[in-house]
Amino acid sequence: MKKKGVLLATVVLFCAIGIAQAQELHGSFDLTYQSKYVWRGFDIYGDKSAVQPSLDLDLFGTGLGVNIMGHRANSSGYEAGERWDYTLYYQNMMCSDQAYAMMYRLGWVYYNYPEGHSEDADLQELQAVLSMPKICPTGIVPSYVLVKLWPNSSRSLVGSRSPTGGTASGWAHIFMLDYPLTVGGILPDTPEQVLNLHAELIYNDGVDPRGIGVDHDWSNAVFGVSTGIDLTEDIVLTPGVFHQISMDDSVNNEEETWATLSLTYKF
Repeated sequence: MKKKGVLLATVVLFCAIGIAQAQELHGSFDLTYQSKYVWRGFDIYGDKSAVQPSLDLDLFGTGLGVNIMGHRANSSGYEAGERWDYTLYYQNMMCSDQAYAMMYRLGWVYYNYPEGHSEDADLQELQAVLSMPKICPTGIVPSYVLVKLWPNSSRSLVGSRSPTGGTASGWAHIFMLDYPLTVGGILPDTPEQVLNLHAELIYNDGVDPRGIGVDHDWSNAVFGVSTGIDLTEDIVLTPGVFHQISMDDSVNNEEETWATLSLTYKF
């Protein structure tokens, strides 16, 4: 079953790239290494590292786009946790010439676990992302993400058949702040570098991809820094480091620190 899932994801990725080239679409392909995969507060692979390939396509410059992203642990024993995310989204900006300009993104996500049956663990999600890039003169960008997650099948192992009586279904509220800090070049005689400072705070109102059941409470806060290094006009290398303060034991009972390294090709 695992081989079929990986093969299907590979076929989808290559078909999407082929369509993009044939239709002259724009987008990006990214490969990310994470020393630890922490998602919305949950330590998904038990402190093991992971790789995340992804493809993002902008459909004809309309604001409509698709994204395919994989998540796979680099250690054996976590095959059941391999996940592929398929996202259809629309993004745009309102009042772009005003200080209160708002960028928004509305999306639907299907979370597929190829190791199992679709009725066992697969999930669906609706999400709305709101960001105000001009509201703060100092350059701080506030954002808010609203998430509604539910099992693909109500009688799945993360739904009514959960052995713990919990469920994956719920809401999440994510509050974020980002700030681009300009510093001197990393090496002598190199251009200035932008450090992207990031902070987020999550209120978990029932979202649990494990289907165990979580408290309805503030779950975690994340602080991090990353920077993009242009290798060529189209290729960017982005290292980053992040730290999580865990506040709700039902989501995570440990503090988490991890590093990321992404290689992105833009076309």
